[in-house]
Amino acid sequence: MNSRRHLGLVAGGATILASAPISQIFAGWSWLFEGGLMVAMVTGAALGARSLRGRLWAQLLAMLVALLIGLTWLFGGDTAIGGLIPTPDTFAQFGSLFALAGEEVQKSYVPVPDLDGLLFVSALGMGAVAIIVDLCAVGLRRPALAGLPMLAIYSVPVAVYIDSVNPFPFIIAAVGFLWLLVSDNVDRVRRFGRRFTGEGRGVDVWEPSPLASAGRRLAVVGVLVAVALPLAVPAMSAGWLGEFGSGDGLGQAGKGPRGSGRVDLFAELSGRLKQAGVQDMVKVTTNDPDPFYMRFGVADQISGGGFASHQPTGQPVSDDLPDPAGLDLSAVRTQAATARVEITENFAMPLLPVYSAPTSVRGLDAAWSYDPSLQIVYSQRSNSAELSYEFDYVRAEFTPDQLRTAPTMAASDANQRDYSRVPEVPEVRTLVNKLVAGKANNYDRVRALYDYFSAKNDFKYDVAAPAGTSGAAIVDFLNNKRGFCEQYAAALAWMVRTADIPARVAFGFTLGGSADNGVRTLTNRNLHAWTEVYFSGFGWVPFDATPSTYVVGSAPTAWAPDVDAPEETPGQPRPSLSPGATDGSAGPGGPTRDPIDPDGGFAGPINLETELPTWVWVASGGVLVLLVLLVTPALRRLTLRRRRSARAAATATGDGFATVGVSPADLTMTVVGDTDAARRQAHAAWDELIDTMIDHRLVVDPAETPRATVERLISTALPASPAVEQARLLGLAEERARYAPVPLSAERLAPAVREVRQAIAGEADRGVRLTALLMPPSVLLRWRNATYTGLTALSARTARLSEVLMRVLRPLRPRRLLR
Repeated sequence: MNSRRHLGLVAGGATILASAPISQIFAGWSWLFEGGLMVAMVTGAALGARSLRGRLWAQLLAMLVALLIGLTWLFGGDTAIGGLIPTPDTFAQFGSLFALAGEEVQKSYVPVPDLDGLLFVSALGMGAVAIIVDLCAVGLRRPALAGLPMLAIYSVPVAVYIDSVNPFPFIIAAVGFLWLLVSDNVDRVRRFGRRFTGEGRGVDVWEPSPLASAGRRLAVVGVLVAVALPLAVPAMSAGWLGEFGSGDGLGQAGKGPRGSGRVDLFAELSGRLKQAGVQDMVKVTTNDPDPFYMRFGVADQISGGGFASHQPTGQPVSDDLPDPAGLDLSAVRTQAATARVEITENFAMPLLPVYSAPTSVRGLDAAWSYDPSLQIVYSQRSNSAELSYEFDYVRAEFTPDQLRTAPTMAASDANQRDYSRVPEVPEVRTLVNKLVAGKANNYDRVRALYDYFSAKNDFKYDVAAPAGTSGAAIVDFLNNKRGFCEQYAAALAWMVRTADIPARVAFGFTLGGSADNGVRTLTNRNLHAWTEVYFSGFGWVPFDATPSTYVVGSAPTAWAPDVDAPEETPGQPRPSLSPGATDGSAGPGGPTRDPIDPDGGFAGPINLETELPTWVWVASGGVLVLLVLLVTPALRRLTLRRRRSARAAATATGDGFATVGVSPADLTMTVVGDTDAARRQAHAAWDELIDTMIDHRLVVDPAETPRATVERLISTALPASPAVEQARLLGLAEERARYAPVPLSAERLAPAVREVRQAIAGEADRGVRLTALLMPPSVLLRWRNATYTGLTALSARTARLSEVLMRVLRPLRPRRLLR
């Protein structure tokens, strides 16, 4: 092979190896296929141009054309002629993908899914790097210069991951660069003449010589030292051993040991809610019988690009905090309470969650301050991971009649001046004027806007909706009426400001599930955003416009009730949450509310009276192990199904259960007796239905309610099946078990599950049924999640061990010993 062709192939391979750090950004591997295809096309074009003895400019032109054709093929869509030849519309499509990538960077959370904009940018970047590397290494014969574009790839995950990043992709990239350097030098020696060993005898080109061996050793040692050196520096002890392969998001300013107190709260919220899996973040204990949401951040600055947070200011936390601005505690009913909070390592921010209006904080050092205007506890140089603290607070309760008495503030008032400014959006202005027409006071105006976000007006919860809080995004949300808490909170705040009333967006946690021995565990699924409206004399009053049906731990109030409740009365007590329902959400493959122990299997002795050769025993053992591995998922699924069925039988025949008001129309069955057992059985029946859907390759959306999941199941898999009513019964039972004070009776759930399972299997293909029987995906998903959890725990223990070793070995450093 021609030496330049060989070096061109090495340049392409080195580019792919140098792109390994991109794996830290994406959750999947589509980027590698698309980027690798770009590199292959660029490399092929360069080889073709050199085969035709084209000059350097011709090689560059050929590579650019190949990259353009590749991008057109993958991302041009219907805008290209024949799918390969770009048109002006193709370049417009590329421009829109660039803009989309910018939005995805702001709103996504690493590792990101396969987003079109980011995939386009990564493929374009890999292709461009391949062109520059080929020009430097082959065209200009300066392979060392190729390290500059490769270094650009290094900088991407390093800039995204604030805390730490997995070093192994960087090692792979370094090996690719060394491969390019070695290949270039070998080619130079080959063109110069034959190499000789130190003894003077001729050798083959790849036979090692002492000098070459020394060079390779130095290269390997250099890579290892470059990776290991940061671990030996005390200031970097939280390196890759501290958080193996973990990163916490795009654009998370303020994370890590040092922070500015400012975080992209919308990106945090969107990323955490869309994150696969459930992570415990906060554990809180309070003596308040009826607490509201915990809050940790506020977005009160607004521009054409949307809401943002300003730099907090305040004084160090102490036993005597200043009163929140604008809150006259003597004018309203208050409840004094105390709370104790424990933060897990999964919530590492320069902000601390507290209930509104804290009066004192204990257990924090001087690095933490309190901003009375924002009512947040923040730090300029610390984060909240694994902190524990206590605080006293005052919870105010308002009535609609009290809020109606709030006077209209003068234009010179600071709150009116600062928090009612909003960019003019004609569509929003028209809607607001229509809704507030004829309202005599600010409270009635806010209620008119708040009541607009109801199911009666076709608003739905959708966590997959595009995130955004700009004027255009608000208009899109009001038109599409699909979004999650971020859009509801920002839209209501924007509309309230359009009505010339101060408003802002607050961030925090809902109540979550019911308390376990007085302790509430709040997870990433309980992260939430809501609107706060300022009333003169009453301060900032919360309004949560997100439909409470979709918010586990929702807290409707007398002044902001659930607008979708059929018979909601102001001041009516909130319904209790389902016992044990910590978050009510599901992962991308099924429910994660009740983690199941994945261990399972069987083993039995094999007794043979005749002696057999050793290879027969080995082969038989291998076959037996293989059979055990193959049937273990099916046995695990069967055992789980029987366990749930046995629980159903015990519940249905137990004492204290009665069915009252049974109606085929609404399937209303109310439990009289042990409601906890009925809830557990409803959850078990629902889990069995979700597992059945997963096993038969039906999509399970974690953002859907049980009712929406059942309706989608009916429309896709049971369009004309007699099991439709049984499926609706299971959805109603799970819904009642989660949210209603009294669940449904469990006596009809087990037969309903069997009938729905048979109906789903009857509609599925033979291959799907066989897979569901022998290798059920629901079991494999649980095992995969359990493996990931175990590896995460092992990584955390390894990090703690490394910290202990660093503390022990620090006094033994040579400098201290010499002293």
